[in-house]
Amino acid sequence: MKILLLGGTADARQLADQLHLKGLQVVYSIAGLVRIPKLGCEVLVGGFTQFGGLERYLVEHKISLVINATHPYAQKMANTAVSASRQAGITCWRFLRPEWQRMKGDNWTYYQNDDELQAALSNFKRPLLSAGQHSEPFIQSIAALCGVEVVHWRTAVPPKFNIPARISWRKAIGPFDLESERTFISDNNVDVIVSKNSGGVSTYAKLEAARELFLPVLMRKRPITETASATYVSQDEIIASIIDFRHQFHRYDETQQGSAQQ
Repeated sequence: MKILLLGGTADARQLADQLHLKGLQVVYSIAGLVRIPKLGCEVLVGGFTQFGGLERYLVEHKISLVINATHPYAQKMANTAVSASRQAGITCWRFLRPEWQRMKGDNWTYYQNDDELQAALSNFKRPLLSAGQHSEPFIQSIAALCGVEVVHWRTAVPPKFNIPARISWRKAIGPFDLESERTFISDNNVDVIVSKNSGGVSTYAKLEAARELFLPVLMRKRPITETASATYVSQDEIIASIIDFRHQFHRYDETQQGSAQQ
């Protein structure tokens, strides 16, 4: 039985390691834009276009189970994983870490898209964009807001376009600690933080700092995606289900072989 694990997150790497240690055959797939992890299992870099698409890869490489453990905001990959698995007749599960929950002292405002975010940012002077990549038109529109003095923008991968004068970009790869986030926000007089509700601990410190400093947070809602056959939020639970799936798969395989020999 071969598992395709769609990764790119710390949770996905940990899951790949755990499955490999339990003797499962895993192919760990990443885009490879930031860094390539060192894992015991096979690592596939660069996506599936090189193989003629995900559906074709699943069939030709005899994948038995797809686990989508990509980032909660990887909407396109989540939809592709479900549709390609369905077309190939393969089970697809989703590992999705829980959302952060608003706590006492948090001042969060949710937004759905760039238009809503742009409207909200018109009320601030020194925002911190920490919600990943943005399009060039959006960045230009934010830089052009009359009230904005400087926009601090952090991403793991440099943008592929020229950055406007009022945008201060810096490369930043988590995890981030509370002290450094508190210092960055204070030193740069940040007056609002833009974030995705990614969940986990790697990038949570900025929200703790915002709570301490009484700063508002503009929080992007998670995207709606195609529904997988099952969704898990606990590594222990999904590992137990994978092991059970392997037992069922092997029993079915043995039955098929027995029928063929009769």
